[in-house]
Amino acid sequence: NALNKQMEATDVQVDQLRDQLRKCHISTPIAGTVLEKYVEKGEFVATGKPLFKMADTKNMFIRAYVTSAQLKDIKVGQQAKVFADYGDGQKKEYEGTVSWISSKSEFTPKTILTDDERADLVYALKVAIKNDGYVKIGMYGEVKF
Repeated sequence: NALNKQMEATDVQVDQLRDQLRKCHISTPIAGTVLEKYVEKGEFVATGKPLFKMADTKNMFIRAYVTSAQLKDIKVGQQAKVFADYGDGQKKEYEGTVSWISSKSEFTPKTILTDDERADLVYALKVAIKNDGYVKIGMYGEVKF
């Protein structure tokens, strides 16, 4: 009888250890590229704390800005040409699709130039592209409709 109780206690310990191991499993909700590492090997972390900043670099988007005059001719799902700027005048063309359009206007960001010589108010939009591995996060580009 004492041996059975000891086996039951050991089974409980084994279940607890399996549960702890299951909680040690690291998973990511997306397949992608590690952009930043928040913790070091051997460091203790709380459950749910992010360990890495990840990005899906196969499917990327360019954030563009259009004036209200241009906006009337653009809709979600519309095809566009995206020209990634590699510097030194080198550009590569990608087929894109408008995936989002802001519902409100904003002041033109300082780093953005529009055809209308920096319009006061613009609408942000995103154009999704398939990345062939050459487009990097933060690159400049141009969108044509």
